[in-house]
Amino acid sequence: MSTMQSRTPWQVTRSVWHAMFMREAVSRTMADRMGWFWMIFEPVALITIMIVVRTQIRGANKLIANAEFIPWMIVGMMGFFLVREGLSRSQGAINSAQALFAYRQVHPVDTVIVRSYLDGMLRTVVLVIFIIGGVSLSMHMFPDNALFALFSWISIWLLALGFALIISVSSKLVPESGKIVSMLSLPLMIISGVILPINNLPHSALEYLMLNPIVHALELLRLGFFENYHVVAGTSMLYLWLWILTLNSVGLLMHIRYKDRLKAK
Repeated sequence: MSTMQSRTPWQVTRSVWHAMFMREAVSRTMADRMGWFWMIFEPVALITIMIVVRTQIRGANKLIANAEFIPWMIVGMMGFFLVREGLSRSQGAINSAQALFAYRQVHPVDTVIVRSYLDGMLRTVVLVIFIIGGVSLSMHMFPDNALFALFSWISIWLLALGFALIISVSSKLVPESGKIVSMLSLPLMIISGVILPINNLPHSALEYLMLNPIVHALELLRLGFFENYHVVAGTSMLYLWLWILTLNSVGLLMHIRYKDRLKAK
């Protein structure tokens, strides 16, 4: 007589994540026929606008601290958009899976982790498309230090996850906080050095801007793509990872503390 083998907690969690990933992936890629178009068109449109503006201001000089302007901006935007996904899409992650909480194996934190993983995968595909397109147009888009660039990209991914874990809880418990986060998207893009370099700003201003971990993340990513790139003074991988570990730890603790309230409708 055969006995049914019980699954380990990890096997159960992995099955839950796989099922939720497939559900989310189908919803994101199939429900909206224009989804892929907007993911590629948005950075292209912003880059085009900034090229026109910069050309009018500074003429043909498009070098930024030993990096071509267009690749420099593409890399920065791709990194920032990955963080922005964690800030924006995490707000509806728990509500979108409310019906699934009827199954005791599914927890609110699972929805955030799966959505962050999918966002990262999609943004990685878009980045690869831009790299291939840039190389085919004879632009310096292939990373000089591929391993460092990959590690920096994963670091940004984990930073986005940390933001997502915290914001998913705060926006569920205090809905008004989600609106505030949405309003911060454009200011964050400006002060993070995404579209304009911050190297030339006064030291007094840089002291405050360098408290922003996104600046460190984007500068390190650019360093992986352009080996001679002059990063902003004070850029630190250690500082970035202290933020990553702190955000993810606080976010997980918040999910544990408020798990029952997050499951409630």
